[in-house]
Amino acid sequence: MADALNFPENFLWGSATSAYQVEGGLDNCDWSKEFPAGKACDHYHKYSEDFDLLEELNLNAYRFSLAWSRIEPEPGEFDQQEIEHYRKVLQDLKSRDITTMVTLHHFTTPLWLSEKGGWANSKVASYFPRYAKKMVEEYQDLVDYWATINEPFVYLGESYLAGEWPPQRRNPYLALKVIYNQLKSHKKAYQEMHEADSEAKVGIVTNNQYSEGNRNFLDEFCAKTMNYFINDWFLNRVDSEMDFIGLNYYFHNKVKFPYRVDNENEKTTDMGWEIYPEGIYHVLKGLQKYNKPVFITENGLADAEDQYRKEFIKNHLRWVHKAIEEGVDVRGYLHWSLMDNFEWADGYNPRFGLLEVDYDSLERKIRDSARYYAQIAKSNSLTMER
Repeated sequence: MADALNFPENFLWGSATSAYQVEGGLDNCDWSKEFPAGKACDHYHKYSEDFDLLEELNLNAYRFSLAWSRIEPEPGEFDQQEIEHYRKVLQDLKSRDITTMVTLHHFTTPLWLSEKGGWANSKVASYFPRYAKKMVEEYQDLVDYWATINEPFVYLGESYLAGEWPPQRRNPYLALKVIYNQLKSHKKAYQEMHEADSEAKVGIVTNNQYSEGNRNFLDEFCAKTMNYFINDWFLNRVDSEMDFIGLNYYFHNKVKFPYRVDNENEKTTDMGWEIYPEGIYHVLKGLQKYNKPVFITENGLADAEDQYRKEFIKNHLRWVHKAIEEGVDVRGYLHWSLMDNFEWADGYNPRFGLLEVDYDSLERKIRDSARYYAQIAKSNSLTMER
């Protein structure tokens, strides 16, 4: 026996990428010096072939990022040739009736800005909105949803607390400046983007985690404070400046006092991340209080042998469906990632793609799990065995 879990009409099924991870040829941003991505997947030139595969997988939504450093290679100087490139990308997607979601900042910063202090420089709160407004003026008829900044707290933590990502600074004072500058930048960008297009749908993308206490009230207290700072602190401050919420879900934390994570890790990804599908339900329920449409903008795993991806997709979607049944306004699910790509400081070893990429030939191959996902997208339903 099997039960069919039907998703709402017009639900979006898609996948996601970011410019630096897939495009190739990006050598004028902060990442390009210490962590060069080289040709990556050459999505910059092969985007139309990749969209053929997107269609073959029955996907009707695509999230990608613009490379700010391509578009504004010098402060206030916009490269019309690169603007036209992304126009062609968007036109290609719209010709296929694919819903477009564009991220304006997905971790990489133009060199000229990084040399001025990057997001720790208060002037970014005027630089970023200028770029954001320009993008709306150029593409308002081609973009369905705009995401300003991807995962503010991940950027903050990796770049200014752990010091592993550019600018590789371990400085709590700068970290505070960065998060407040990102808040100001998002708020101002939201206003500027709506001035350019009153109908624009502008949101933010956060990497929310499900933290739970392991034994006692001290553990529970730690878990609640982690949930607040990781999941709610930023969103609470932009509640009136977001038309939707983009949710990236990867992490579950079983917390022991004082703030020690001690997961059971029954199943883990190639990167050692615990696979915990139920967590997506809890973080979705946590977003219900904002009364905003929610798009799952990333959810995926590093799985080179494609051992777990099918079950990963099925089990996460089962919990997404439960959240929808309980009133969470989830409008779409975009799996991370469309293709294997450059996984930031971890390079090319992790394999997140629905499409397997041969980095020598750049050949794409549809994984078996992707074909399973394609069946779900086509039927707009998930079949669960009893």
